[in-house]
Amino acid sequence: MASSSETRSRLLQKAGLDFTVCPADVNEGAIKEKFAAIPVQSLAYTLAAAKARQVSSVHTDALVIGADQILQCQGLLFDKPEGQGGVRDHLMKLRGKTHQLISAVCVAERGEVVWWETDSANLTMWDFSNDFIDQYVRNAGNSILASVGAYRLEDIGVQLFKRIDGDYFTIMGMPLLPLLDFLRTRDGLVI
Repeated sequence: MASSSETRSRLLQKAGLDFTVCPADVNEGAIKEKFAAIPVQSLAYTLAAAKARQVSSVHTDALVIGADQILQCQGLLFDKPEGQGGVRDHLMKLRGKTHQLISAVCVAERGEVVWWETDSANLTMWDFSNDFIDQYVRNAGNSILASVGAYRLEDIGVQLFKRIDGDYFTIMGMPLLPLLDFLRTRDGLVI
């Protein structure tokens, strides 16, 4: 897997996959800047594909999984928050609104993408108070800094939401069920 995401690793492990983590060395900021005008689904794919291709060009004997996730709210794209102040800023901008999480997953072989899937989910946050945000930031700890939305839905972050429409695995950062279907076609998954 061309990612250092602990959440994605946990998803693949719990699904019973045997894999090695080999984080890609790609400049995500430069890719986002270069492809800023493309639709957000295409941008998520472009980032996931760049990661998968980069690692696959080195590990030519393996199927390499690359994934990426983008958060979009009212036309703005969010990056992972920087520090507790960044968490607070993210939540101030997202509260009371519906945002989209767009997740892409790619599989590359010999440096070329051989399969990919994108999916999106809509998440609506409560219009919570500033005091609630402060309490949430204190209780959530630094683990939320690894999340583009400044929350971990599988943890205390679930309290932020009024409504969630979409696949759980997409929200966690990887359209897992389509990936597993693809791996079955490649004998990469034994049932």
